[in-house]
Amino acid sequence: MKAVIRKICVWVEETKREAGLDVNPPSRKAAAAAVIENPYAGTYSSDLSALMDVGAELGGLLGNRCVEALGISPEAAESYGKSAMVGENGELEHAAAILHPRLGAPLRKAVSKGAALVPSSKKMGCMGQVLDIPLGHKDAAYVRSHFDGMEIRIGDAPRANEIVVAVAVTDSGRPLARVGGLSASDAKGVDGLR
Repeated sequence: MKAVIRKICVWVEETKREAGLDVNPPSRKAAAAAVIENPYAGTYSSDLSALMDVGAELGGLLGNRCVEALGISPEAAESYGKSAMVGENGELEHAAAILHPRLGAPLRKAVSKGAALVPSSKKMGCMGQVLDIPLGHKDAAYVRSHFDGMEIRIGDAPRANEIVVAVAVTDSGRPLARVGGLSASDAKGVDGLR
């Protein structure tokens, strides 16, 4: 099944100062979201494979949009995350189906590698509701400086029969990170943990 996309939105957030200090280089995050038709809205189906197909399509599309918005090469991406919000005629399982691991493979290609699990969140929502996208280092889950999130909101989505599907990518960790853990420069990215 091909996604029926009503709109795509892209955001870039750049932090230049934090706690009165310059952040050099600035910490940057990008998010891309697609507002799509929910083919299962208002009905129950035991087979949600059509949404898994849509997730596979959107992983690369949204991941590439984030990388392009940051103006970086895929190799320069440091962390990623995914999230979905289902409108009132859908169900939470619809978000789970779209965020199924089939979305992960094309997202990993968009950011070059991605050995770590892609952090995700799912929720039911209404138009204009905030959607949080969790973030973690793309290759090593133990890199604490990259435990973060990005918040997005679309004023007219999701409508009752829609799903907002979002991906976020960063080119760095949190600004002024200092809580210890594995550093990004020491990450090996072999097992997805270290």
